Amino acid sequence: MANLVEETALLAYRDDTGRNAVQHLELGLAGAALLELTLAGRIDVDTSGRVVVLNPGPTGHPVTDTCLARISADKPRKAKSWVQKLSRGLKNQVLETLVDQHILTHHRDAVLGFIPFNRYRPADARVEADIRSRLEQAVTHRVGIDERTAALAGLVYATQMEKIALPGHKRREARKTLKEISETSWATTATKKAIQAAQAAVTASIAAAASAGAASGGSS
Repeated sequence: MANLVEETALLAYRDDTGRNAVQHLELGLAGAALLELTLAGRIDVDTSGRVVVLNPGPTGHPVTDTCLARISADKPRKAKSWVQKLSRGLKNQVLETLVDQHILTHHRDAVLGFIPFNRYRPADARVEADIRSRLEQAVTHRVGIDERTAALAGLVYATQMEKIALPGHKRREARKTLKEISETSWATTATKKAIQAAQAAVTASIAAAASAGAASGGSS
């Protein structure tokens, strides 16, 4: 079963082109790692908004276990800081894991015959199909919404990837529903607080990255 980090990556990559269609995906993947570790009972957010480790034991997923080890070895930091720190190099780690699991295939290609780039296409289309079906059922029919699906809905909302994740929906309506699902579908108040802190960290980090990119582009 794919975890939230892998699910986010699978939704972001187009099946036809094998390319990422989501800006600042690395930040979304880092947020997904925090959400996955929260759902697994490994981390929480204290009253000051800092991420604290509850259980340093491995989850069984290489990428999230690497993230957990980094959090455990460092001082307590706020979720936004961890989203930014964990994001560096995370996309390649996730893609390599999905290739190793035979969920994606890796193809090397080139633009104009000499500029190299990578494509990642489904090797086992059932995995992504199950993810999309779960999200579609939640958004369209409000059924099958467990905490994991609610967390995924929040990630889709925070990374603004509803166009690729839910292509048959009008964007404004999809975002409204995703936001509602991510805000209401929690079993405990404590879990809701930690999850929403991670989601807010992704949103803030993406906004900061977009602003920095716009400022850089405007000054050149």
